[in-house]
Amino acid sequence: MTRPDPKTENSSPLPGPPATATAEPSVGRFRWVICALLFFGVTKNYMDRNILAVLKTTLQHDLGWNEIDYSNLIVAFQGAYALGMLLTGRFIDRIGTRIGYAIVMVVWSVASMGHALCTSLFSFTMARSLLGFSESGVFPASIKGVSEWFPKKERAFTTGIFNSGTSIGAILAPLFVPWIVIHLGWRWSFLITGALGFVWLVPWLMFYRKPEEHIRCSASELEFIQKDSSQETGSVKWTRLIGERQTWIFAIGKFLTDPIWWFYLFWIPDFLQRRHGLHLTQIGLPILVIYAISDAGSVAGGWISSALIKRGTSVNVGRKAAMLLCALCVVPIAFAYQVSGLWSAVILVGIAAAGHQGFSANLFTLSSDMFPSRAVGSVVGIGGMAGAIGGMLIAKIVGYVLQWTGSYKVPFLMAASAYLVALAIIHILSPRLRPSALASE
Repeated sequence: MTRPDPKTENSSPLPGPPATATAEPSVGRFRWVICALLFFGVTKNYMDRNILAVLKTTLQHDLGWNEIDYSNLIVAFQGAYALGMLLTGRFIDRIGTRIGYAIVMVVWSVASMGHALCTSLFSFTMARSLLGFSESGVFPASIKGVSEWFPKKERAFTTGIFNSGTSIGAILAPLFVPWIVIHLGWRWSFLITGALGFVWLVPWLMFYRKPEEHIRCSASELEFIQKDSSQETGSVKWTRLIGERQTWIFAIGKFLTDPIWWFYLFWIPDFLQRRHGLHLTQIGLPILVIYAISDAGSVAGGWISSALIKRGTSVNVGRKAAMLLCALCVVPIAFAYQVSGLWSAVILVGIAAAGHQGFSANLFTLSSDMFPSRAVGSVVGIGGMAGAIGGMLIAKIVGYVLQWTGSYKVPFLMAASAYLVALAIIHILSPRLRPSALASE
């Protein structure tokens, strides 16, 4: 595609972020439209995966599931997600962000709608497995999109913005699903939310291209995006990535911290119903508060490291300082299981979720800090697979603990310590956060 003439090109009429989010006011802002598309894609993703948590009590009543049956559904989702992370990350690196993301969006939207046809634990297991496998493409595609459209100094902030869609999706599901269930039945909740993927697909295919191919990306914005990046071609073999220490840094961080987020998503609605006596129609507001707080943590965590780096701090110090602060925010959740007041528990969980989101925004950004763009999708896929395997383990732990004791004490204690342990291991493995050797090839 021919590059537009910067003298005649019109800038995008869409509003950009505040001036503090860009390095120079004269630089174009179309990349923030791309950020918005990534945000809405992640929001849709988390609406689909979180419906099951909202309907846990309803489906257990209607279909006769116990706690272990429910945990097995989570394990099926996580197992497929783990496999999918490995394969879809590679797939997106090969086929490209635009078409790769579109394909996985179509498949997971169809899988979500397919839940409406399920009548047994087995059929739900099949639907959850397909959903998990296809939903795994969202983060490899999103992080790769950020690496293509944003310079390093903006990546953590941008990742924090689109990653906040995880919380928005988790908010929207308990707000709208109970209404749909009451008026139309639980099957319609899967049909309606699944169909939203086809709505998202239209602007994605219209607007997403690589910046060097995009008529709406001005010459000055392209120069700003690419000034600390190199033009890359080809792909990187898995065997090469597995041999890189930086791959293990990212994967270990995901293995230790992703399971805590899965725990929040799949069990916090049940915790509120079980511990504080809420009904299906009453969980919307507490969940909204939890994930509104977590949204602030996602954006703030990314902003902190980006702001430190813009002020001259090294990438190593900026990322790790932000991650340490976020890890400390999670520690008080150790007491959530024993507080008697609903809103005290909600605040503790919300602050911990905010800590996770800020930590996650910076952890995701490490992949694009340490690896060239051509390898980012595959690295995120490997790390996501590790996180999903961790999610499978915590699903079984939580399922059996609840079946045997009825207490959330053990899961909350695990959550409180996971992030500090992860950060300590990351620092031990890479005290200076050096880029992979692939970055210089």
